Amino acid sequence: MSVQLVIAEKPSVARSIAAVIGAAEKQNGYWQGGGYLVSWCIGHLVSFAEAGQYDEKYCKWRYEDLPILPQPWQFIVPDEKKQQFEVLRALLNRPDVDSVTAATDAGREGELIFRFVYQMAGCTKPVKRLWISSMEDAAIREGFANLCPDSDYDALYQSALCRAKADWLVGINATRLFSVLYHKTLTVGRVQTPTLKMLVDRDAKILRFQKERYYTVGIQSGSLKADSGRIASMDEADTLKNACAGASAICSSVKREKKTEQPPKLYDLTTLQREANRLFGFTAKQTLDYAQQLYEKKLLTYPRTDSQYLTEDMGQTAQHLVSDLLGLLPFAQGLALTPDVDRVLNSKKVSDHHAIIPTAEFAKQGFTGLAESECKLMNLVCSKLLCAVAAPHEYETVTAVFFCAGNEFTAKGKTVLVPGWKEIDQRFRSTMKADGKEEAESLNTLPEMAEGQSFRVTSTVSEHFTSPPKAYTEDTLLSAMERAGAEDMPEEAERKGLGTPATRAAILEKLVQMGFVQRKGKQLVPTKDGINLAVVLPESLTSPALTAEWENRLTEIAKGNADPDEFMAEIEAQVRQLVKTYSCISADKQNLFQSERVIIGKCPRCGENVYEGKKNFYCGNRGCQFVMWKNDRFFEQRKKAFTPKIAAALLKNGKAKVKGLYSEKTGKTYDATMLLADTGGKYVNYRVERKE
Repeated sequence: MSVQLVIAEKPSVARSIAAVIGAAEKQNGYWQGGGYLVSWCIGHLVSFAEAGQYDEKYCKWRYEDLPILPQPWQFIVPDEKKQQFEVLRALLNRPDVDSVTAATDAGREGELIFRFVYQMAGCTKPVKRLWISSMEDAAIREGFANLCPDSDYDALYQSALCRAKADWLVGINATRLFSVLYHKTLTVGRVQTPTLKMLVDRDAKILRFQKERYYTVGIQSGSLKADSGRIASMDEADTLKNACAGASAICSSVKREKKTEQPPKLYDLTTLQREANRLFGFTAKQTLDYAQQLYEKKLLTYPRTDSQYLTEDMGQTAQHLVSDLLGLLPFAQGLALTPDVDRVLNSKKVSDHHAIIPTAEFAKQGFTGLAESECKLMNLVCSKLLCAVAAPHEYETVTAVFFCAGNEFTAKGKTVLVPGWKEIDQRFRSTMKADGKEEAESLNTLPEMAEGQSFRVTSTVSEHFTSPPKAYTEDTLLSAMERAGAEDMPEEAERKGLGTPATRAAILEKLVQMGFVQRKGKQLVPTKDGINLAVVLPESLTSPALTAEWENRLTEIAKGNADPDEFMAEIEAQVRQLVKTYSCISADKQNLFQSERVIIGKCPRCGENVYEGKKNFYCGNRGCQFVMWKNDRFFEQRKKAFTPKIAAALLKNGKAKVKGLYSEKTGKTYDATMLLADTGGKYVNYRVERKE
């Protein structure tokens, strides 16, 4: 009897699928039952081989060996994943398995994970693809009822393969090239380096910013307040203030405008990460992790999406969901909402997955058993759905212009006519303990007035300063990554920007982990090494526009509109050119990334500076042999660490007072003065002068 093999990306997903399709019997590394075997990968089971596997010489990093361009590409299974790979290899090659279902995450990366395992196991059996946006039982059942040939996703796989190869080629070659040139490991990446450059450029703008002082004069009559434009000098402002004091202001014009603010769109991953960072201080990675957990718990739809719409066949689902949420969410109690679901439906704007929304499962079980961070995220997604189907926000603005003492003053006011979706948004924000102190919208209602009306006014002067550009937060950086290079792209380019919604969080984490960027509160700020790296690298590696162009090409490959071989040939040419152009650098630049050496004192032999190294204190003069080793037996016998403080005292005074020396004879500790007894030989000697 033949069986069907289903391969998921993670054990938790395999368990959910197995439960729905009746594979209830647990085996070693898979589930079985109901005519199915359900197994899983553990993320990337198969990876590209390390450079050293192509040739022994690549184990060392040398300029002469660059560029490294694998032909053909080789693959490996990391040791810690071999066991599960062998389980899958055995299942794929079992005689009773006649067909395979790829049930890895429905996206570019998931396709790559499955195909690498399938190819490495040497399998040629027919493959169907499960493509779902929710882990709910009903969605899984429907997915199995609508499996399609995996060959429908060949272009998506080609796009994933090109992305992975391009990242390997640029990452390996550029990292080795610049690390060898600058004598320090400098990790360079196709997406992370342009992202770093954006942070460095912003940092430079902030540093160069010169704040300027300016003044405004305000006039007031009862509840009416109006302000002058910017005035450069204090004297000028005082003169105007005095001229207006007790004078009359004439209203020269009153302009009223009705305005409408449309409801927001639903969340894609990037907008969810941005708002969770702004409101709760979550990093992009935390938001993705929480959303992934909620997806696996069947409470949230697939998070790695770049769409903000639902497909047109989901109208009924959305309608039911909204009415269930109105009863479930504390902030929605008593809310009068007539949902307009059509506004969030647009199949043309959904590529792989629709926008992130709560599931029917969540509407049933609510927040029970969820961690606080998961509750915050669920509330955010629920409130966005309610806002998106609510009425537009309508208001009226009033701009009144006055003349007083020959000068123009302006007053602005705003009146809400229909609160619409903003009422839901404000209710949500007032009940959630948001960490980000969001500015409450100030409503300034102007008194009734007419042109030609005059007011007796009092006047004041206030001082202001121009403000510098703000440092990036994860919210604003994610937005900048999404828009990077957009102005250089054709309008119809579907994916602009750096990286994809699914990869941006990991890129930010990597920059922090490598020491090129640091978090200061919510701000992301480049470190000294980060600034230097962005400055020394060529534009081909740091330009957001170039990388955004690659990203757009990868999207075109996924749609079958661009040639993968052509893309790879260009990447290889770029790598060859890079190695050729950067064969050497000037001597003054070679020390750019050396950590600043700490001066401990002066050398007793030649008078040069003595520096602290990892294992010693050494003379900076290369011709001088003076060195004091931290692991000197003299200190080790006395169980005393040779600290920079002791070294500095020995160099300055020839002696140092040291406490807690251990005596091998008595087994006790004592305090003493230690002398530097340097006779100019290879090793420096020390003596204990006397016990204190």
